[in-house]
Amino acid sequence: MIKEIGQKIFYEIDTGNILVSHPSVRGDEAYVKERPLAEIIDLYPVLRDRDQASFDVIELNYGELDEDFAQSSEQWVDPETKQLKFAYRDPNAPEEPPVFRKPLTEEVEALKQENTLLKAQNTALSERADFIEDVVAEMAMQVYQ
Repeated sequence: MIKEIGQKIFYEIDTGNILVSHPSVRGDEAYVKERPLAEIIDLYPVLRDRDQASFDVIELNYGELDEDFAQSSEQWVDPETKQLKFAYRDPNAPEEPPVFRKPLTEEVEALKQENTLLKAQNTALSERADFIEDVVAEMAMQVYQ
């Protein structure tokens, strides 16, 4: 049986700066074990040597946001919302500083949902316009008889 463990992002609570990104793991469950957070913290001096009240962790599902990590130039955690933000460089203006925003995968999903809604609204409006045309044509036929 295959076991999948997601990435863990440790960040400073005050600034949102990412301290450590503990990688995701996938493999045979006989070899892949979920480590307790305390054990992961002990692996990294940057976490082990600081006050644990100064940082927090975001635990992702296996594969979650992989595309965003691959496409972005930087990552950051918004200290207020505790949500990951990604900076994507504009290929048409690489000299411009990147702007942090929510993951593109989330934006794409929201746009897909909006697109589906707009298509449904467009279909409804088109059907209504067809109905009105039919009513006008029928009225015109009644007038000209």
